[in-house]
Amino acid sequence: MRFARPLEQGRLVRRYKRFLADIVTDAGEELCIHCPNTGSMLNCMGEGARIWFQRSDDPRRKLPGTWELVETPQGRLACVNTARANPLVEEALLGGVIRELAGFSGLKREVAYGVENSRVDFRLDYACGPAFVEVKSVTLGFGNSAVAAFPDAVTTRGARHLRELAVLARAGVRAVQLYCVNLSGVEAVRPASEIDPLYASALREAITAGVQVLAYAVQLSPEEIRVERPLPVLIDGCDLAAIGSV
Repeated sequence: MRFARPLEQGRLVRRYKRFLADIVTDAGEELCIHCPNTGSMLNCMGEGARIWFQRSDDPRRKLPGTWELVETPQGRLACVNTARANPLVEEALLGGVIRELAGFSGLKREVAYGVENSRVDFRLDYACGPAFVEVKSVTLGFGNSAVAAFPDAVTTRGARHLRELAVLARAGVRAVQLYCVNLSGVEAVRPASEIDPLYASALREAITAGVQVLAYAVQLSPEEIRVERPLPVLIDGCDLAAIGSV
Protein backbone atom coordinates (compact mmCIF):
# COMPACT_ATOMS: atom_id res chain seq x y z
CA MET A 1 0.00 0.00 0.00
CA ARG A 2 1.57 3.24 -1.13
CA PHE A 3 0.49 6.45 0.52
CA ALA A 4 -1.88 8.47 -1.66
CA ARG A 5 0.18 11.60 -1.08
CA PRO A 6 3.84 11.98 -0.04
CA LEU A 7 4.30 12.06 3.71
CA GLU A 8 5.81 15.14 5.30
CA GLN A 9 8.17 15.05 8.26
CA GLY A 10 8.10 16.88 11.54
CA ARG A 11 8.62 16.61 15.28
CA LEU A 12 6.02 15.78 17.91
CA VAL A 13 5.28 18.44 20.49
CA ARG A 14 2.48 16.60 22.29
CA ARG A 15 -0.47 14.28 21.81
CA TYR A 16 -3.62 15.20 23.74
CA LYS A 17 -7.36 14.60 23.93
CA ARG A 18 -6.49 11.25 22.31
CA PHE A 19 -7.12 12.39 18.75
CA LEU A 20 -5.03 15.59 18.56
CA ALA A 21 -1.30 16.08 18.09
CA ASP A 22 0.68 19.30 18.00
CA ILE A 23 3.71 19.08 15.71
CA VAL A 24 6.37 21.28 14.16
CA THR A 25 7.16 20.44 10.54
CA ASP A 26 10.73 20.34 9.25
CA ALA A 27 9.96 23.67 7.59
CA GLY A 28 9.12 25.19 11.00
CA GLU A 29 5.33 25.23 10.57
CA GLU A 30 3.33 24.64 13.78
CA LEU A 31 0.30 22.43 13.17
CA CYS A 32 -2.38 20.55 15.07
CA ILE A 33 -3.08 17.30 13.20
CA HIS A 34 -5.37 14.29 13.63
CA CYS A 35 -4.07 11.34 15.65
CA PRO A 36 -6.02 8.30 14.35
CA ASN A 37 -5.32 6.00 17.29
CA THR A 38 -7.64 5.16 20.20
CA GLY A 39 -4.96 3.34 22.21
CA SER A 40 -2.42 4.63 24.69
CA MET A 41 0.40 4.51 22.10
CA LEU A 42 2.59 3.30 24.95
CA ASN A 43 6.32 3.32 24.07
CA CYS A 44 5.48 4.72 20.62
CA MET A 45 6.24 8.35 21.17
CA GLY A 46 8.09 10.93 23.16
CA GLU A 47 8.48 14.68 23.09
CA GLY A 48 10.44 15.62 20.00
CA ALA A 49 9.90 12.27 18.29
CA ARG A 50 10.24 12.27 14.51
CA ILE A 51 6.85 11.81 12.88
CA TRP A 52 5.47 11.55 9.36
CA PHE A 53 2.05 12.90 8.43
CA GLN A 54 -0.14 13.16 5.37
CA ARG A 55 -1.41 16.64 4.62
CA SER A 56 -4.96 17.19 3.38
CA ASP A 57 -6.29 20.05 1.28
CA ASP A 58 -9.93 19.08 1.86
CA PRO A 59 -11.66 22.33 2.92
CA ARG A 60 -14.22 20.32 4.91
CA ARG A 61 -11.60 19.00 7.30
CA LYS A 62 -10.99 20.81 10.57
CA LEU A 63 -7.40 19.58 10.82
CA PRO A 64 -4.81 19.92 8.04
CA GLY A 65 -3.30 16.46 8.21
CA THR A 66 -3.21 12.93 9.65
CA TRP A 67 -0.40 11.40 11.67
CA GLU A 68 0.81 8.18 9.99
CA LEU A 69 4.24 7.09 11.25
CA VAL A 70 6.50 7.74 14.22
CA GLU A 71 10.05 6.87 15.17
CA THR A 72 9.84 5.27 18.61
CA PRO A 73 12.26 6.05 21.46
CA GLN A 74 14.00 2.76 20.58
CA GLY A 75 14.54 3.89 16.98
CA ARG A 76 11.86 1.69 15.47
CA LEU A 77 9.25 2.78 12.96
CA ALA A 78 5.58 2.41 13.92
CA CYS A 79 2.39 3.06 11.98
CA VAL A 80 0.09 4.75 14.48
CA ASN A 81 -2.85 5.08 12.09
CA THR A 82 -4.89 2.05 13.20
CA ALA A 83 -7.26 2.53 10.25
CA ARG A 84 -4.46 1.24 8.00
CA ALA A 85 -4.52 -2.29 9.44
CA ASN A 86 -7.66 -3.58 7.72
CA PRO A 87 -6.82 -2.27 4.22
CA LEU A 88 -3.30 -3.66 4.64
CA VAL A 89 -4.63 -7.08 5.58
CA GLU A 90 -7.19 -7.00 2.77
CA GLU A 91 -4.44 -6.19 0.27
CA ALA A 92 -2.39 -9.09 1.65
CA LEU A 93 -5.36 -11.48 1.54
CA LEU A 94 -6.12 -10.63 -2.07
CA GLY A 95 -2.44 -10.94 -2.97
CA GLY A 96 -2.07 -14.36 -1.34
CA VAL A 97 0.50 -13.13 1.17
CA ILE A 98 -1.31 -14.65 4.16
CA ARG A 99 -0.86 -18.26 3.17
CA GLU A 100 -2.95 -19.70 5.99
CA LEU A 101 -6.01 -17.90 4.60
CA ALA A 102 -5.43 -18.45 0.87
CA GLY A 103 -7.99 -20.03 -1.46
CA PHE A 104 -11.13 -18.13 -0.53
CA SER A 105 -13.77 -17.42 -3.15
CA GLY A 106 -15.34 -14.35 -1.55
CA LEU A 107 -14.46 -11.59 0.89
CA LYS A 108 -16.86 -9.41 2.86
CA ARG A 109 -15.95 -6.57 5.24
CA GLU A 110 -17.54 -5.60 8.57
CA VAL A 111 -19.97 -8.50 8.80
CA ALA A 112 -22.39 -8.57 11.74
CA TYR A 113 -22.15 -11.74 13.80
CA GLY A 114 -22.19 -13.21 17.29
CA VAL A 115 -24.33 -13.06 20.41
CA GLU A 116 -22.81 -9.76 21.62
CA ASN A 117 -23.74 -7.75 18.51
CA SER A 118 -20.25 -7.55 17.08
CA ARG A 119 -18.89 -6.97 13.59
CA VAL A 120 -16.01 -9.07 12.32
CA ASP A 121 -13.42 -7.38 10.11
CA PHE A 122 -13.56 -10.00 7.34
CA ARG A 123 -15.68 -12.97 6.40
CA LEU A 124 -13.90 -15.20 3.89
CA ASP A 125 -15.90 -17.78 1.95
CA TYR A 126 -14.42 -21.18 1.13
CA ALA A 127 -15.92 -24.30 -0.41
CA CYS A 128 -15.90 -25.91 3.05
CA GLY A 129 -17.57 -22.93 4.74
CA PRO A 130 -16.76 -19.42 5.97
CA ALA A 131 -13.90 -18.10 8.06
CA PHE A 132 -14.35 -15.10 10.34
CA VAL A 133 -11.20 -12.97 10.71
CA GLU A 134 -10.66 -10.31 13.36
CA VAL A 135 -7.69 -7.93 12.84
CA LYS A 136 -5.78 -6.07 15.55
CA SER A 137 -2.99 -3.52 14.96
CA VAL A 138 0.11 -4.07 17.14
CA THR A 139 2.52 -1.22 17.91
CA LEU A 140 3.65 -1.94 21.48
CA GLY A 141 7.33 -2.76 21.94
CA PHE A 142 9.52 -2.89 25.05
CA GLY A 143 13.11 -1.67 25.02
CA ASN A 144 15.31 -3.71 22.73
CA SER A 145 13.08 -6.78 22.87
CA ALA A 146 12.07 -8.22 19.49
CA VAL A 147 8.74 -9.37 20.96
CA ALA A 148 5.81 -6.98 20.47
CA ALA A 149 2.66 -7.15 22.58
CA PHE A 150 -1.07 -6.44 22.38
CA PRO A 151 -2.93 -4.51 23.69
CA ASP A 152 -1.28 -1.25 24.77
CA ALA A 153 -4.26 -0.39 27.00
CA VAL A 154 -7.17 -2.25 28.55
CA THR A 155 -9.56 -3.30 25.76
CA THR A 156 -12.97 -4.68 26.72
CA ARG A 157 -13.86 -4.56 23.02
CA GLY A 158 -10.90 -6.77 22.14
CA ALA A 159 -11.88 -9.32 24.80
CA ARG A 160 -15.45 -9.31 23.46
CA HIS A 161 -14.20 -10.07 19.98
CA LEU A 162 -12.24 -13.05 21.31
CA ARG A 163 -15.33 -14.35 23.10
CA GLU A 164 -17.34 -14.05 19.88
CA LEU A 165 -14.66 -15.91 17.92
CA ALA A 166 -14.54 -18.61 20.58
CA VAL A 167 -18.30 -19.19 20.26
CA LEU A 168 -17.88 -19.66 16.51
CA ALA A 169 -14.95 -22.04 16.94
CA ARG A 170 -16.86 -24.20 19.40
CA ALA A 171 -19.67 -24.43 16.85
CA GLY A 172 -17.24 -25.73 14.24
CA VAL A 173 -16.89 -22.45 12.31
CA ARG A 174 -13.37 -21.33 11.41
CA ALA A 175 -12.46 -18.28 13.50
CA VAL A 176 -9.18 -16.37 13.20
CA GLN A 177 -7.49 -13.68 15.28
CA LEU A 178 -4.89 -11.93 13.11
CA TYR A 179 -2.34 -9.53 14.58
CA CYS A 180 -1.08 -6.97 12.06
CA VAL A 181 2.28 -5.90 13.51
CA ASN A 182 2.81 -2.28 12.53
CA LEU A 183 6.17 -1.98 14.29
CA SER A 184 9.61 -2.61 12.80
CA GLY A 185 12.24 -4.81 14.42
CA VAL A 186 9.76 -7.40 15.67
CA GLU A 187 10.23 -11.19 15.50
CA ALA A 188 7.30 -12.43 17.63
CA VAL A 189 4.07 -11.30 19.30
CA ARG A 190 2.55 -12.03 22.71
CA PRO A 191 -0.47 -10.93 24.76
CA ALA A 192 0.33 -7.98 27.06
CA SER A 193 -0.93 -9.67 30.22
CA GLU A 194 0.78 -7.06 32.39
CA ILE A 195 -1.44 -4.39 30.83
CA ASP A 196 -4.71 -6.29 30.33
CA PRO A 197 -4.80 -9.68 32.08
CA LEU A 198 -8.45 -10.17 31.13
CA TYR A 199 -7.60 -9.87 27.44
CA ALA A 200 -4.72 -12.33 27.84
CA SER A 201 -7.07 -14.75 29.61
CA ALA A 202 -9.67 -14.34 26.85
CA LEU A 203 -6.99 -15.12 24.25
CA ARG A 204 -6.00 -18.33 26.03
CA GLU A 205 -9.66 -19.36 26.27
CA ALA A 206 -10.17 -18.59 22.57
CA ILE A 207 -7.18 -20.75 21.64
CA THR A 208 -8.53 -23.59 23.78
CA ALA A 209 -11.88 -23.22 21.97
CA GLY A 210 -10.13 -23.64 18.61
CA VAL A 211 -9.61 -20.05 17.44
CA GLN A 212 -6.67 -19.82 15.02
CA VAL A 213 -4.19 -17.10 16.02
CA LEU A 214 -1.88 -15.58 13.41
CA ALA A 215 0.55 -12.67 13.35
CA TYR A 216 2.13 -10.95 10.36
CA ALA A 217 4.91 -8.36 10.22
CA VAL A 218 4.46 -5.18 8.20
CA GLN A 219 7.27 -3.56 6.23
CA LEU A 220 7.20 0.17 6.98
CA SER A 221 8.60 3.18 5.17
CA PRO A 222 7.44 6.77 4.54
CA GLU A 223 6.65 5.71 0.97
CA GLU A 224 4.89 2.39 1.44
CA ILE A 225 3.58 -0.06 4.02
CA ARG A 226 2.74 -3.69 3.30
CA VAL A 227 2.23 -7.00 5.04
CA GLU A 228 5.44 -8.96 4.66
CA ARG A 229 5.84 -12.23 6.59
CA PRO A 230 4.39 -14.42 9.35
CA LEU A 231 5.57 -14.12 12.95
CA PRO A 232 5.37 -16.56 15.86
CA VAL A 233 2.70 -15.96 18.52
CA LEU A 234 4.00 -16.62 22.03
CA ILE A 235 1.68 -17.78 24.79
CA ASP A 236 3.33 -18.03 28.21
CA GLY A 237 6.69 -17.98 26.41
CA CYS A 238 5.84 -20.88 24.08
CA ASP A 239 5.43 -20.65 20.31
CA LEU A 240 1.79 -21.42 19.57
CA ALA A 241 2.69 -23.22 16.34
CA ALA A 242 5.29 -25.36 18.07
CA ILE A 243 2.74 -26.69 20.55
CA GLY A 244 0.27 -27.50 17.77
CA SER A 245 -2.37 -24.85 18.50
CA VAL A 246 -2.31 -23.21 15.07
